[in-house]
Amino acid sequence: MNTDNLKRRAAEAAIAEIHQDMRIGLGTGSTAKFFVDLLGARVREGLRCVCVPTSEQTARQASELGIPLTDLDHLDRLDLTVDGTDEIDTRLSLIKGGGGALLREKIVAAASDRLIVIADQSKMVSRLGAFALPVEVNSFGLGATRHAVAAVMENNGEGRKIELRKTVTGVDFVTDGGHKILDAFFGRISDARALSRALLDIPGVVQHGLFLDMCDTAYLAGPDGVTKHRL
Repeated sequence: MNTDNLKRRAAEAAIAEIHQDMRIGLGTGSTAKFFVDLLGARVREGLRCVCVPTSEQTARQASELGIPLTDLDHLDRLDLTVDGTDEIDTRLSLIKGGGGALLREKIVAAASDRLIVIADQSKMVSRLGAFALPVEVNSFGLGATRHAVAAVMENNGEGRKIELRKTVTGVDFVTDGGHKILDAFFGRISDARALSRALLDIPGVVQHGLFLDMCDTAYLAGPDGVTKHRL
């Protein structure tokens, strides 16, 4: 079974948690895209819901499918958010942001009563850090911010490499919020909570891709089916 089929199976498991009149956060990325497609089909069948997208890309997809959209200026709380992940450990801590939407994803997840993650089983790890940690940063003072992130890395991982994210055409990647992303290659993160605090103490850091104590349910799909993980 290929990866896309696994992602779709995880999305199908999560769609079973959707009921009438829910307020739903819509994630960003290749796995979340399957969920949005399935939700659009449910809406066409009569499901009533209102959704907050975590990126312009997801907003476009949802609009084309006829999914009713709003924002967090009009809703202060959501029932749940369904999103993918780049890594997840056994405590349901996450690294997210490979698609570049980590700031909006974290804002929407924090405004939700529940965060449900959908992924294929390859995203499960014993310790976070093999996937590069995205760090969203302000363009002003980028060199100083990069130096400060490197200093934090000295005490929080095995790797030392930092890359400014580029698009496929070679220009700097810019987030929907107008920021840039530093991808920090830690290898293995020794203390995710200490790292989170240290990164957020850097003035030029807007947010990072560590999602700690946010996810309560994960549907992970493998060749033998979908496994539900709960805290």
